[in-house]
Amino acid sequence: MASESIPDGHTVTKRLQSELMQLMMSSTPGISAFPVSDSNILLWAGTIEGPSDTYYAGLKFKISIDFPANYPYTAPTVKFISPMWHPNVDMSGNICLDILKEKWSAVYNVQSILLSLQSLLGEPNNSSPLNAQAAQLYDSNPEEYKRLLMERYQEIDA
Repeated sequence: MASESIPDGHTVTKRLQSELMQLMMSSTPGISAFPVSDSNILLWAGTIEGPSDTYYAGLKFKISIDFPANYPYTAPTVKFISPMWHPNVDMSGNICLDILKEKWSAVYNVQSILLSLQSLLGEPNNSSPLNAQAAQLYDSNPEEYKRLLMERYQEIDA
């Protein structure tokens, strides 16, 4: 393989440090993420606030972002740590989002991932559900959807 296609650890660290600075400087409302520890820049914890005018308005969720050694050429593994009720999130927190799978590109970064997840909360892809019951209720029974969401929801420390 060409050496350009597999970054060394220093290159990945430099990219993630740059993304962290970009994220901190942008102050995009409703999203944040930071490395869990100074000793491991490949594991981050993030927070996503639900967008207004959605079932998730006013709610905050924790996620984990686990970067592979060949990031950004391979997508990070992103999961909801907070319990989640959503058509595209299973009960273990796994997320079905095309940019984290087959549509991944090295041009994406932590900020674009967080914004995509925030957008997904208000605009689920019901044609590709990981939670079939949530997908069915999302359109057919808003009251029951919201009830089940709030039943699973747990407040997090900001």
